[in-house]
Amino acid sequence: MSRGKVPMSARSQPESRWIRTLRTAPSARLRLVCLPHAGGVAGFFRDWSGRLPGDVELWAVQYPGRENRIGEPLIPDMNSLAERVTDELRRFLDLPIVIFGHSMGAAVGYEVVRRLTMTDEHHAVRHLLVSGCAAPHRIRPFDGHEEARLLDDDQLVAMLKSLGVGGSELLDDPDMRSVVLPAIRNDYGLIQAYEGPEGHPRLRTAITAFAGRDDAAVHADDLRAWAQVTPAPFEARFFPGGHFYLMHHRDEVIRAVIQVLNTSL
Repeated sequence: MSRGKVPMSARSQPESRWIRTLRTAPSARLRLVCLPHAGGVAGFFRDWSGRLPGDVELWAVQYPGRENRIGEPLIPDMNSLAERVTDELRRFLDLPIVIFGHSMGAAVGYEVVRRLTMTDEHHAVRHLLVSGCAAPHRIRPFDGHEEARLLDDDQLVAMLKSLGVGGSELLDDPDMRSVVLPAIRNDYGLIQAYEGPEGHPRLRTAITAFAGRDDAAVHADDLRAWAQVTPAPFEARFFPGGHFYLMHHRDEVIRAVIQVLNTSL
């Protein structure tokens, strides 16, 4: 086992503020690790827990400044965020993992796998699932969202509602806005300042890319460009819906995720 890794039973809980265990599996053979979107929380993936195979654990990464980490400082840049997530996950590579990231989380997932590849720990990652995000060398601010973090509260909430973000009606409450909007503004600044590494270094991990057919923020060619960052197998799949298609077509998306998990076991 590599230096720095902490042996873990599949029955145990990770001692980490960064990881929320959403589903344990006593006989787990694989771990699905989910990375949320900009402003997103680990609990976004809670509904997936009862729909996965019995030998798959479900973990979700909790970024600072939200839910149980609400009092912690936000991380304003991709490099720092990816380094921290990588450092946490490499402590728990006792089981093979599949990483799923949506929107900003897809870029974080790429950066995590890239770091594991650089240290030859990529064998633990059986698959990278990216969702609602252009390939790292083609990421750019969504059309019309270029100054999102500078919008006033009403404008930012209206923009989020236009994307179909779940629970956005809660943002009509001023108290909720004061809790949630700082993380959203931070994450928009983070992902909009992100530039994929020069030459978009290739991974050694198979990639599957998901998107909504009506997602005006992610063009089909930009999604398919993920094929350029791995020599391993690649597939692009499109679902009904817009940027948050995975909320409105959850069961169809989870079936597709399970197909990837079955090939990764």
